[in-house]
Amino acid sequence: MGNRQILIVEDNPADVRLIREALKMMDPPVNIHVAHDGEQALQFLRRQGPHTRAPAPALVFLDLNLPRANARELLREMKGDEQLRPIAVVVLTTSDVDTDVRDAYRLHANCYVRKPADLDSFLSAVRTTAHFWLNVACVAPDAQPETLK
Repeated sequence: MGNRQILIVEDNPADVRLIREALKMMDPPVNIHVAHDGEQALQFLRRQGPHTRAPAPALVFLDLNLPRANARELLREMKGDEQLRPIAVVVLTTSDVDTDVRDAYRLHANCYVRKPADLDSFLSAVRTTAHFWLNVACVAPDAQPETLK
């Protein structure tokens, strides 16, 4: 069945609830973890501090506008780390600024999704994106670190 772990990196509790809502009906089910800022996310991903037993996620939903260790810094750290590089990172944000899109891809985000304003579209966008990365896209087996196999 593969890795069904998803890390949501989002500081807005309302958006976390919506993303959870979108993902709760996925089949097969997913396990959801939340970090509220980039620093906490990096600790989770590197299994540091209170996260020493954290599972390696297959997918990260990353908001651009984060406190402490912002999203760009987190993305740079993840894609610069051989162990974290294979994890798919989807930037999920309200920003429609072209430079934000360009910067995200320059930092090797796997996907950039603008948060739709209406509820049904938001839920659908999250569900469809997660389905693609967990059920459709293939990661090269030799590119996966031991923790992701």
